[in-house]
Amino acid sequence: MKFSLALPREALSIPVVRRVVGDALRGLGVAEDCVSDILVATSEACTNVVQHARNCSDYEVVGHVDDGVCLLQVTDWGHGHGPRHTPEPSGDGLPLDASGSFDPGALRESGRGLRIMRALLDDLTIETAPDRGTVVQMHKRLTWRDESLIRRLEHPLARSAG
Repeated sequence: MKFSLALPREALSIPVVRRVVGDALRGLGVAEDCVSDILVATSEACTNVVQHARNCSDYEVVGHVDDGVCLLQVTDWGHGHGPRHTPEPSGDGLPLDASGSFDPGALRESGRGLRIMRALLDDLTIETAPDRGTVVQMHKRLTWRDESLIRRLEHPLARSAG
């Protein structure tokens, strides 16, 4: 399954994205906890566009589900940022700076959405460049409800493969 949404850079677009992505995943039979993780991460990415993308009036969300993985890409065409370090958490969950030392500044509210996204997704990639905008790619392995169509299809396909 593939879909693409072009949206105005307005806060009212975020519930639309949540509805479309959530309904699509639920329709395929994705487990509700997995859908929730994806929706929170997607909302964070879209909120970042609405709050931080400058000199662009719209953004795009592209979704792709294949082989048990959901890939979502959120793209804006704003000014972007120069290269920057996003603190990675240490083994005990504390944010670290580029040198590996505890970063108390990373505990403030700004940037918390990226840490939430990293915790909910299997992979998060952010590419940003001045005057080219920002592309956020989110990957999540899907888990399925027991009664999902995908699970019902897997069983006969596995038998016919021999």
